Amino acid sequence: MEIDPDNQQEEASPSILKKLKIKKVGTQKKEPSKTVKSETSSPIQIKDTEEFTLVATCMQNLEDELEQELIDLGAKDIDKKKRAVSFTADLELLYKVNIWLRTAIKVLKPIIKFKAKDEDQLYKAASKIKWDDLFSEDKTFSIDFAVNSENFNHSQFAALKMKDAIVDYFRSVGKNRPNVERIQPDIRLHLHINDNNVTISLDSSGDPLFKRGYRKESHAAPINESLAAGLVLKSGWRGEENFLDPMCGSGTIAIEAAMIASNIPPNFNRIHFAFETWDNYDAALFSKILGEAKNEYRPLKVKIVAREIQSNSLRAARININAANMRKSILLEQEDFFKAEAPFSKGVIIMNPPYGERLNVSGNLVDFYSKIGSTLKHEYNDWSAWIISSDEDSFKNIGLKDSKKIPLMNGKLACQFRKYELFSGTLKELKTQKNSKQD
Repeated sequence: MEIDPDNQQEEASPSILKKLKIKKVGTQKKEPSKTVKSETSSPIQIKDTEEFTLVATCMQNLEDELEQELIDLGAKDIDKKKRAVSFTADLELLYKVNIWLRTAIKVLKPIIKFKAKDEDQLYKAASKIKWDDLFSEDKTFSIDFAVNSENFNHSQFAALKMKDAIVDYFRSVGKNRPNVERIQPDIRLHLHINDNNVTISLDSSGDPLFKRGYRKESHAAPINESLAAGLVLKSGWRGEENFLDPMCGSGTIAIEAAMIASNIPPNFNRIHFAFETWDNYDAALFSKILGEAKNEYRPLKVKIVAREIQSNSLRAARININAANMRKSILLEQEDFFKAEAPFSKGVIIMNPPYGERLNVSGNLVDFYSKIGSTLKHEYNDWSAWIISSDEDSFKNIGLKDSKKIPLMNGKLACQFRKYELFSGTLKELKTQKNSKQD
């Protein structure tokens, strides 16, 4: 289903999730507002007026940004964890967070928690879940997994044992086994194992939320969309100053910046969410939320420029910018950062240059990063520059004093995101100027 904001459904029959005769996790009515954390086996019925626990996952060190996003969306009982944030939501907020969260990867609804020390115990526990109360035999399903345990040597095997438990349960109650579908399943399940602690969840998102749908082309080392949004949010930029990405690659950072400044939901035009196949999917409510989101748009008050020297990357950026409907918001230019003039007198730079591990550059990284530092110092006075890289020596070769260092992960690469305040003269002179202004 392709979401067309100008032609939404106006009528839909709301339905309700079937009773889940399994251990309930964080389900409550709005009145009283206290969260029910009982994990004893009992039937539950999730209605539109009820609240329940959700978990939004994210990349390492983006938890603070994800937490703030959830606060802004009105989530309650927020609990920041490692690479995740849990919170209380109702059906409306479930839909909202999926279209609005910029730094999240998945939004999961835990349905059962238990302990298991090996695959056999996992199988036994999963076999006792009344899976036919969750979905019917004619529905396809898939299992994503994240395993961090010495007792489970092979994470894929753990997911396979869970799959066996599901299909064997259906057979044990005289029903046909549901089929596994990896590409477009009706039901997406998520298996998380940390030591002996097992959590099985419904995946409300489907494909990871960083798959916005606008990336039609990419260059050799594209940056993850959620990470790109995280860089912009960590920089503090919200559209109050002009913005430049001088090595834009396929345009991801500039696109995410434009969506933040314009208050456009990152997944507004997403084709499909997993929650659309749930029994309680309320198309009318979702249509209402999309309509409200459309009205949150705000026009840009500043300019966003994306530059790239390589023709193939420039082509990819143009295609992606057009796909994101940002061609009027982003000025795309073919320019050499080391030769081009600054497009404005001042502003904010976010740069994702080659790291060596990601991309090779002509010459060597020492000279390359030295030229970055020299160009910033001489051509970008009164700017703030943010640079992400995995190479500590490369940062040293920039030759500028950073004012912030933020550890991040770009895929499997441990990186740092560093801020540089650019000014003419000496640091002492700058401090003197600031003090005189304050006086």
